[in-house]
Amino acid sequence: MALSKAVAKVYLAGPEVFLRNPHEIGEAKIAICASHGLEGRFPLDGDIDFDGMAIRECGYAIYRGNEKLMLECDAIIANLTPFRGPGMDVGTAFEIGFMRAAGKKIFGYTNSSLTLFDRVLKANPKGLKRRKEPLTGMLFEDEEKLGVEQFGFADNLMIDSAIHESGSTVITGKSKRRERYTHLGAFEDCVRHAAVQLQELNT
Repeated sequence: MALSKAVAKVYLAGPEVFLRNPHEIGEAKIAICASHGLEGRFPLDGDIDFDGMAIRECGYAIYRGNEKLMLECDAIIANLTPFRGPGMDVGTAFEIGFMRAAGKKIFGYTNSSLTLFDRVLKANPKGLKRRKEPLTGMLFEDEEKLGVEQFGFADNLMIDSAIHESGSTVITGKSKRRERYTHLGAFEDCVRHAAVQLQELNT
């Protein structure tokens, strides 16, 4: 994949859009990207006029705006930090798949040091049951008899594998619980890693 411009554009995906101050964290992320020679594009950067729209139409407009932003970018840096449960934000997961299908570079980071399996185990106080006939990577199941992935990945195997097949790896950090969506240490490590790879593609 050759970059379209000298300065690579990266789509900054993650659950930060749900914060009370999403523009503030977006600006901070964009500034970090700029310090490493990248142009960050935050999901809320789209210029959408919601005036007169029904609420569902607002949702569709946001989707179209984000899709346009992604297609304009060379890569995605996705925040995989668990969101409303042991797994990552589902919207961010979709965006990773979208960018992978579009042939873009995929980078990801998380502010959780636990694997998906460990988080699911922690979220099930009754514990997990070992299967009599386990499938590959699923030795245990929850109380609903659903297998639990145990590949040592940060999230679902489709997410970690998309990043791996893109030539990268999940950057893992650790933060205080109250700062899990605002701590930018792992993000900057991921930006630094992405900048090196994207610069190599453009030389």
